[in-house]
Amino acid sequence: MKNVILILMVSLVALTSCNKENNDKDNGLSRVVFDPGPLQFISNSLNPKKETMSALYGNTKALESLSKESKSPEAGTVMKLVTWRYHDNPQYIGGTITGELVSIETVQADQSGNISYDVKNNLPESSSPDKEERIQYFMNYRPVSRP
Repeated sequence: MKNVILILMVSLVALTSCNKENNDKDNGLSRVVFDPGPLQFISNSLNPKKETMSALYGNTKALESLSKESKSPEAGTVMKLVTWRYHDNPQYIGGTITGELVSIETVQADQSGNISYDVKNNLPESSSPDKEERIQYFMNYRPVSRP
């Protein structure tokens, strides 16, 4: 009889604990997912002062250029640096997730070796970055090594 009561109690606790609704609000924060298309992930970075995180995507030529540690992208290189603001993850204490999309910067080198830089962002035009400086910033990334 004691075993039956124990099993009923455990079952009752298990069933009522699974019946909790998640009433957590997102506090008006939205999460943006970026689709890199045919580009592959190369590296990432974090800027705690600005509370932003970035991911660098590129094609195989970009991966080769960054692996060789060259100062300028090889012909045919396409790289995109996507930057988000981050915020606390409401599901995990101490974790952060991407939030508002800040900018998408693109560096391309055509077959002739001409390098172009483009930025799409939510910042005022008066704060446009120096193109040569940003291209060098791209070239300072090192691909992550995967086991």
